[in-house]
Amino acid sequence: MAKATKKSQHSAVEWNLPLVKQNYVILLIGLGTILVGYALMATGITETPAVTDGKWNNFFAVNVAPTLLLIGYCVIIPFGLIKFFGKNTADTEK
Repeated sequence: MAKATKKSQHSAVEWNLPLVKQNYVILLIGLGTILVGYALMATGITETPAVTDGKWNNFFAVNVAPTLLLIGYCVIIPFGLIKFFGKNTADTEK
């Protein structure tokens, strides 16, 4: 049996993520929105979160916080991942 004298040639693999600085800013805004939503939701944790007739005391914990979470998870984060900030063709021609 003959030994293989040729080494396997491995080319260097470059990992170029399509996300740029603007994408990361949008993702951070989405993360901030989500954190504010959870913080507002935590304000509903009290000794008496609801009165005897079944209505909740805290408007922010019941209405605003879920809305912020929905916007953060379903709008801002996907937009930050999908939006493409490509190079302008005018910049590449120069």
